[in-house]
Amino acid sequence: MNQEQKTEAEAAAFRHLLKHLDANKDVQNIDLMVLADFCRNCLAKWYMAAANEQGTEMDYNQAREEIYGMPFSEWKEKYQLPASAEQLAAFEARQEAKKLATEPSTSGCQ
Repeated sequence: MNQEQKTEAEAAAFRHLLKHLDANKDVQNIDLMVLADFCRNCLAKWYMAAANEQGTEMDYNQAREEIYGMPFSEWKEKYQLPASAEQLAAFEARQEAKKLATEPSTSGCQ
C-alpha cells in the first residue's frame, strides 16, 4: 500500500467511524470516555488540530459540527442526557486508574 492509498483508507475508516457514531447517538460521550478514553469532542479536537496543521483554518465549533453532523448545541439538546451517578463514578475511577498507571512505582520492582 502506498502513502496515498493508506491516507485514503484512513479517511474512509474515519468516515465510517463518524457514521457509526451518528447511528448510535444513544452512546453518550461519557460512556465513550469510560470505555475508550475518548469521545466525540476528542475527535473534534483531533480533527481541528489536523486541519490546522494542514493550513486550513478551523475552530473547535466548526470541528464539532463536522463530527456531530450538526451544531453541537443542537446535538446536545436532542441527544445528550445528564450523566448518571454511575457514569460519573466510572469516569472518575477511569481517571484515577490512569493517574496511578503513570505514577512511578514505589515497590522497588523495576
